[in-house]
Amino acid sequence: MFLFFEAISCFSFQSFLSSQAKAKDKKGFPLQSGLGITNTMKFNLQPEHLKTDLIQLFPLQETDFEELYLVASDPLVWEQHPNKLRYQREVFQNFFEGAMQSQGAFLVRDTQTNEVVGSSRFYDFDENDNSILIGYTFIGRKFWGNGYNKALKKLMLDYAFQFVDTVYFHIGAQNFRSQKAIEKICAIKVGEQQVEYFGEDSKLNYIYRINKS
Repeated sequence: MFLFFEAISCFSFQSFLSSQAKAKDKKGFPLQSGLGITNTMKFNLQPEHLKTDLIQLFPLQETDFEELYLVASDPLVWEQHPNKLRYQREVFQNFFEGAMQSQGAFLVRDTQTNEVVGSSRFYDFDENDNSILIGYTFIGRKFWGNGYNKALKKLMLDYAFQFVDTVYFHIGAQNFRSQKAIEKICAIKVGEQQVEYFGEDSKLNYIYRINKS
C-alpha cells in the first residue's frame, strides 16, 4: 500500500487525507463547527494504535535508548539536520531526554521485521490556534527512498487531522532533503524562525504548513 503511496501526486495526497478525515467523521467522530476537534475525544500526543502494513509507532520509552541510538549513531543520518553531531552518544542522549520530556515522541518500527526505523514526535499543541507540530523526525538510511518517510508522515497527519485544522513543521534551513520531501506532500513554506532545540543552541528553521482539506 505505502510503496504505491511513494509515487502519488501532491494533489492525490491532500485528497487522500481529506477522504480519510471524512470517512472517520462518518464513523462517529463528528467535528465541532469551526473547531476541528472531536466532541468525544481529546488529542492524545502518544496514541498506541498508529500502525500500517509498513510501520508501527510506539510511545517512546527510556528502555528504547540503545536500539534507537544504533540508528542515530550514523553520521550521515544527521548530515543536513540543524545539529550534525547528534550521532555522538552524549549529544544524542540530550536529544533523547528532550524526546522523553516532550511526552509526544515515538519509536518507529518496521511492522514486518520489528526493526527500529527511527523516531518522530508531536509537540506544541496549540488549542487556540487549533494546530500541532510534527517534527524531530529521523529514520535510518536503509529505509530511505522506500516509502517509510511518507508512510510516517501520512500516518501522523491522518491522526492529527482528527483533532486539528493545521499541522506545522520546523525544518532546518540547510536540510534540503527534508524540505523537498515535505514539499512533495503539499506543505507550504510560511516563514522562517530561530528554533531553540532542547539543550542546544537555536538554529534557523523554515516553517512549513499543511491545512486540513
